[in-house]
Amino acid sequence: MNMDDDAEIIAAARAGFLDEAADMLAQFEQALLVMESDPEDSENLNAAFRAAHTIKGTAGLFGCDAVVSFTHEVETLMEALRSGEIAVSEDISAALLEGRDQMGALIDEVKSGHSSPDVAERSQALGQRLRALRGAGDLLPETAAAATPAASAAVAPVQDSDGCWQLSLRFGTDALRNGLDPLAFLRYLGTLGTVRHCHTFEAAVPPLESLDAEACHLGFELRLDSSRSRSDIEQVFEFALDDCALTILAPDAGAADYQALLAERCGDDTAAQDALRAVWAQQGVRLAAAPDTTAASAVTAPAEPGAETTAPAASEEAPATERRQAGADRRGSGTPRRAEEARFIKVRADKLDHLIDLIGELVIAGSGAQMVATAEASPAFLEATQRVSELVQATRDGALGLRMVPVGETFNRFARVVRDISKQLGKEIELVVTGGDTELDKSMVELIGDPLMHLVRNSLDHGIETPEERAASGKPRSGRLGLNAYHEAGSIVIEVSDDGKGLARNRILKKATERGLVPEGAVLSDPEIWQLIFAPGFSTADQVTDISGRGVGMDVVKRNIESLRGQISLASTEGRGTTTQIRLPLTLAMIDGFLTLVGGVHYVLPLAVVSECIDLPTECREQPGRTCGTFDLRGEVLPYLDLALFYGVPPSQQAKDGSRRSLVVVRQGPVRIGLVVDRLLGEHQTVIKPLASIFKPLEALAGSTILGSGDVALVLDMQGLMAAATRPGATHARAQTVHASTSAARSTH
Repeated sequence: MNMDDDAEIIAAARAGFLDEAADMLAQFEQALLVMESDPEDSENLNAAFRAAHTIKGTAGLFGCDAVVSFTHEVETLMEALRSGEIAVSEDISAALLEGRDQMGALIDEVKSGHSSPDVAERSQALGQRLRALRGAGDLLPETAAAATPAASAAVAPVQDSDGCWQLSLRFGTDALRNGLDPLAFLRYLGTLGTVRHCHTFEAAVPPLESLDAEACHLGFELRLDSSRSRSDIEQVFEFALDDCALTILAPDAGAADYQALLAERCGDDTAAQDALRAVWAQQGVRLAAAPDTTAASAVTAPAEPGAETTAPAASEEAPATERRQAGADRRGSGTPRRAEEARFIKVRADKLDHLIDLIGELVIAGSGAQMVATAEASPAFLEATQRVSELVQATRDGALGLRMVPVGETFNRFARVVRDISKQLGKEIELVVTGGDTELDKSMVELIGDPLMHLVRNSLDHGIETPEERAASGKPRSGRLGLNAYHEAGSIVIEVSDDGKGLARNRILKKATERGLVPEGAVLSDPEIWQLIFAPGFSTADQVTDISGRGVGMDVVKRNIESLRGQISLASTEGRGTTTQIRLPLTLAMIDGFLTLVGGVHYVLPLAVVSECIDLPTECREQPGRTCGTFDLRGEVLPYLDLALFYGVPPSQQAKDGSRRSLVVVRQGPVRIGLVVDRLLGEHQTVIKPLASIFKPLEALAGSTILGSGDVALVLDMQGLMAAATRPGATHARAQTVHASTSAARSTH
């Protein structure tokens, strides 16, 4: 392996560390927020501590000293909370959350490769604040140390002790295979103090001809001069406990502890015991003569409190045994943990996108093969292509499933937002998340974050009242902000709701009239009034704050949602709250479609929205030349839209025989309409391609796709069709270029 390979491996590992650090920071923040609301739940405190320790330990392996140093301050304060030395308070929670932000800033510096004096200064200031919050907790170790000599006086001492910790470390054979670097742990150990002596046991290394380069045969005996606690030293090796045997003896450890370690390492092998004693002697450890039990009895018998003086020796040995047993338990539980972790693998997003693109092309090629098989009319060929088509569809579904992630990952980021803004505004707000396990395409999860942030901040600022206002109106002092997600008819629905004061209908209408958005005296329905909020720059806020009220955001929210082929709607009751509903397709890449033909042009409907197909109703036949109208579907009056007239199909290309035409009933949320088409061509796996610029003026088109024949089919945008079919007096003359544009579009794919 050359230096370039080494550098590449280190760079890949460093990138993995940065990805893991982002996940750990999210876990750390989430655990802190739960801990703040429920201080008695120790599990969240432990989870936050583990996340911080993971960041510190991994950062130490890569030499990120600034991250290690500051995270240690956070970790030390949390250790005081875990031990019960101090209790969780609002100041401590706020400081730890600020510490999380600072850890993120330091990791960003590692990512960018540039450090800032301001960040370093903030680390120092926040570190001092964290130490101050520990307060009296800093004195406890000194008190404990003062009590130690008395407790250990009865133990046979180590002669001429140099005040160093003794670390006995033996790595397992699979340590290197599992990604551990023994030297990295030893180097990091040097950050806790000074390694005075280090002896390496290499006798177990086999001859070169039989050496397995991936096997580890090393052991170490170290003397560490450090003022740190035992837990600090143990935490250095936390990641290696599954692949090593570690025993730590304190500077004041007695001969009995060393004799127990000798028995643990060498058993009854006298030669190995002598060799280990020789190593200790070279490191400056002078053991007293092995204690004789009768002599010990003789020494302790005359003294009246003899039973008390022998008790510390037993209690001193018991913890060592318990520590060894605890280490064995943790090592024993390592295999299931690694097996669980082995079920997951991280893949670069661009590689996954490339796979999706290839499968999309495979879908198109499979469709072409099926058309050829149909033209050949060969039963064997048809059967083979049908089998291939089924496998392609299964592969497509599996590949798309790789990109699906729970939307709850996006929801969790708002817990901190709600906490910070509610404190800033002096409000009491509870965040309620439901449906967090609902899955959505990862690319859409990333894009939906900012629109949701606008909606959440608006609810916190404008929607939910102060505790005093809520109490005066008979509401609970604590407001409720809800985030909910669920699947419905091939779409995912995300709702942001609050139980605040709701939207002021008359005030919105008045503001819209003043701005000329609606004519004076216009009578609008509630949904029409709520849609005015999405007008650019529209706001009814009395004052501008750094949270909301500038009249920007809601129009951007609507544009962003519509760019994802989604739709947004509002429902509000004054005095009771507001619910904003976002409806999105499950994926942006491929869908199951329903293929139709209108005037010689293929149109694709999302299969999930198709309810049924029926013959053209009498009402539609009796009103030729009418784009929109209504028809009777088993006693229910529904609107319909004639796609040929909607897209300006020339009369020469329109179907003359009405009986040949069909009506497709589609549902989008609670709304159902009928779409009049010339022919029904059945289900079709659809790979959505972006529209060429020539199609930009056309309404209700979400994209295009390529058929197996090479023809271009247009994917219909259900939201646009719904709006066109239900709005009165709609005209669509500007869509008459569609047929001329379709032939030009074929050359773009």
